[in-house]
Amino acid sequence: MIKHRVLFVCVHNSARSQMAEELLRKIAGDRFDVESAGLEPGKLNPYAVAALREEGIDITGKETVSAFELLKQGRYYTYVITVCDETSAETCPIFPGCRERFHWSFPDPSKFTGTDEEIMKRVREVRERIREKITEWVTAVKRENKRDKLKVV
Repeated sequence: MIKHRVLFVCVHNSARSQMAEELLRKIAGDRFDVESAGLEPGKLNPYAVAALREEGIDITGKETVSAFELLKQGRYYTYVITVCDETSAETCPIFPGCRERFHWSFPDPSKFTGTDEEIMKRVREVRERIREKITEWVTAVKRENKRDKLKVV
């Protein structure tokens, strides 16, 4: 089976895109090769690291990646999915050969304020929204691929 290549992009590649990458890998890593990158790569968000650790996923020490570096390397993706706000999504580079581009808007955990518990609660909510969106999307892609196979005679 050929795996579709997926790239998740957000501003810093510190929280949303990292969570999306790892959750897609956990949910359907047998069907997708997945990476994540940022427009202005920063440092991993410790709350996102903790939220993924609760899922049994350890990204401690993982490096953030530049979307522009991936573009310069000539990487190709079947799907490019931005998970930042609308304005930031508009500055995302266009990857040649990309079959489809999607935008899924999620709140930016780096802007959350409050106590550690309040911030962690909001990051968990973002993680769960990302999981729900990925689960819906994986089901839709599976359905679409089945239709495409039926068309080939």
